[in-house]
Amino acid sequence: MGQVNWGIVGPGGIASDFAQAIKEVNGDIFGVWGRKVEKARDFADRLGVKHVYEETSEMFRDERIDVVYIATPHSVHYSYIMDALHAGKHVLCEKAITMNGEQLQEIIALAESKNLIVAEAMTIYHMPLYEKLRSLIQQGKIGKVNMVNVIFGSCKENDPTNRFFNPDLAGGGMLDIGTYALSFTRFFLSGQPTELHTTVKKHETGVDEQSGIVMKNDENEMAVVSLAMRAKMPKRGIVAGDEGFITVDNFPRADQATITYTSDGSVETIEAGEEGKALQYEVKAMNDLILGEGENWTLPLSRQVMSLMDTARQKWNLTYDFE
Repeated sequence: MGQVNWGIVGPGGIASDFAQAIKEVNGDIFGVWGRKVEKARDFADRLGVKHVYEETSEMFRDERIDVVYIATPHSVHYSYIMDALHAGKHVLCEKAITMNGEQLQEIIALAESKNLIVAEAMTIYHMPLYEKLRSLIQQGKIGKVNMVNVIFGSCKENDPTNRFFNPDLAGGGMLDIGTYALSFTRFFLSGQPTELHTTVKKHETGVDEQSGIVMKNDENEMAVVSLAMRAKMPKRGIVAGDEGFITVDNFPRADQATITYTSDGSVETIEAGEEGKALQYEVKAMNDLILGEGENWTLPLSRQVMSLMDTARQKWNLTYDFE
């Protein structure tokens, strides 16, 4: 595989983990930019990054950069993605990839016009376990899929100024943990839901703190999603058919699942991949796309997930001024 030169925008915690994954797959990282130059320099020193840029425009103009990984707060993803695409860079952006479907559609149109790759850094789409589970479902292992159930509850510090609850930073559960839950859901459904019912409990700041979502598609498959930002719940996804059900715990980076069979209650364990290599799988998938190997099949899923999030938030009457 040829060398792909990565640039990193936003030297925070997830970026440090992702940088390590780039090093393990690629060997090195070409450049980094941070809002605070000192923080970017410290990041570069710790992780052996070759270049520190003082402006994003400097990174985006650098012809030696092939792809930009964006790990800023999601409220500013759109502007960085658009700037990078205009400069001719491929982009892998952390979830949620944009604030809404309108922004994502603009990004997709620009990427297509420039023959560039843009993708969302969603671990679920690249974990080997999910490819294996989907293959087993297609083989009829649990019969006809009828129901997907996902719960994800996180108990964040009740601080109205932090990014989880601050509306100025696009806080709330949907654009944070909801992206994982709905990505799991859409991955296992045969088609996009066409019916969505939901209710929400809002935080004192006005963002979504808890929500329940019920969906159905034209294939008569249903899904129920429960989200909470002030109530800890397991990260659990269930895919249920008429001959058994699959349970995936810690589903964002899972490497193991169980199948419980309806006929006799027996349980089978399914394993694939390694949880600790979740970000490496993302790096390799993006490298492959840039080098012309494979198809960018995850972007349509990201687009459909964003549409579901838009629909839910519209029903909650929850929008942000910068949308």
